[in-house]
Amino acid sequence: MKIIIDAMGGDNAPLEIVKGALLGMEHWGVEVLLTGDTEAILRALRDCGHDTIPRGMEIVHTTETVEMCDDPSKVFRHKKDTSMGVGLTLLRDGKADALVSAGSTGALLAGATLITKRIRGIRRAAMAPVIPTTGGKAVLIDCGANAECTPEYLMQFAYLGSFYAGRVLGLERPRVGLLNIGAEDSKGTDLQKQTLALLRKAGEEGHLNFIGNIEAKEAIKGGCDVIVTDGFSGNILLKTMEGVGSFAGHALGDIFRKNLLTKLAAAMVMPGLRAFKAQLDPNKVGGTAFIGISRPVIKAHGSSNAEAIDNAIGQARQVAESGIIGQIQENVHLMQLQAE
Repeated sequence: MKIIIDAMGGDNAPLEIVKGALLGMEHWGVEVLLTGDTEAILRALRDCGHDTIPRGMEIVHTTETVEMCDDPSKVFRHKKDTSMGVGLTLLRDGKADALVSAGSTGALLAGATLITKRIRGIRRAAMAPVIPTTGGKAVLIDCGANAECTPEYLMQFAYLGSFYAGRVLGLERPRVGLLNIGAEDSKGTDLQKQTLALLRKAGEEGHLNFIGNIEAKEAIKGGCDVIVTDGFSGNILLKTMEGVGSFAGHALGDIFRKNLLTKLAAAMVMPGLRAFKAQLDPNKVGGTAFIGISRPVIKAHGSSNAEAIDNAIGQARQVAESGIIGQIQENVHLMQLQAE
């Protein structure tokens, strides 16, 4: 399997990206194709102790980079030779099995849509971050910009999230919940109420394992496997989880540093605390898949280090091997019928 990596994307490019690529080749048994400035990549390789390009690695030279200040909707028209754009073109043309980039999220989504293309029948691709829950994981899937968020979009994304949870996370009949301020049918705005009706119909017809409205506190406890939400609420949930994780870490640190007894207690529970911290560490996760694109595209976070790129490569391999794209293609008619 070959993974394209945007070597110039992200805050720590190209050195950490190249380090991560080397780790990924070793850990996941893949070949990698790096797009970017050849000399910069070769310098990074030398810094990693490689005087020549390792076996299984290929470099495709590009002369431009997508900057964070670039307009995502216009950058690929004005810059024809970016490491991201060339990578997406190579992916479209079947030169590799998946792509990883830590560059601009907006540009990557726009490029994946315009260059690599959506699966036919999918109105809009979705991001599907996997979040930790009590005793497991859940896919958080939202419709992004709220101005474009409709019940039909949320219904379609519920399917995409369910396919991802089933194929990539390996969950049997993933439970789909609609994020709301209460479990009752009367809760929420018109968007939630109309979406609830669409999802309930899909559930009654056996297309989704829909369990109804779910509150954030129950979702975090593992009450469902796929959390469907509008972009505004989804972003708040994610940011709140990040904040609570940071707060809990600092609070526990203060408690365990109080005296000798608490320091001894800390030593006893440290393995568990490290495991808890790892669940909230974006470098351990690696990245977020774009669902609905015709080829696997993984967005690594902008400050990715080598460990994050390594894990993103593993995620790219997992998505490419999962068969999720074929499953979506086979079931697009269900989403279209439900939206009519």
